[in-house]
Amino acid sequence: MNNSARCYWVICLTLFVGLLLQIMPWTSSIYVLKPHWLMLVLVYWILVLPHRIGIGTAFLVGIILDLFLGTVLGVHAFIFSLIAYLVLFRVQLVRNLALWQQSFIIFALSFIYDLLLFIFEIAIYQMITFSPLIFLSMFVDGILWIWIFLLLQQIRHNFAIE
Repeated sequence: MNNSARCYWVICLTLFVGLLLQIMPWTSSIYVLKPHWLMLVLVYWILVLPHRIGIGTAFLVGIILDLFLGTVLGVHAFIFSLIAYLVLFRVQLVRNLALWQQSFIIFALSFIYDLLLFIFEIAIYQMITFSPLIFLSMFVDGILWIWIFLLLQQIRHNFAIE
């Protein structure tokens, strides 16, 4: 297997693990703390390989997440595409920030993710189930970003993905 094919397999495998972690059930008492695993993995690959992973990949990953979650097709695809666009728009700036500063960017992206999901819930289902606790996951995402970044960076270096 050549290097390029191996790189794509490793990227797909990490996205698949992020998908599995995203759809994994959590108890209702700690569900509000559930991180957006797939978004974190996707943002990492967009930051380090913007020439390979972009809006199209984000859209495809979002469609797959919609299929697994049983949500209206295209909701996560739109949200992931928008997040990918926002990251790609300032990819050089975000890449040059320290990890703790990138955590604030992830915090903002997670807020956008939760806010858009809330807006889609209102628009599609015409019901409001708002609790300020739904935004706790953005704090978890911001804190978890440093660990995810370092773990995926180690995987990237072990497999020589460029």
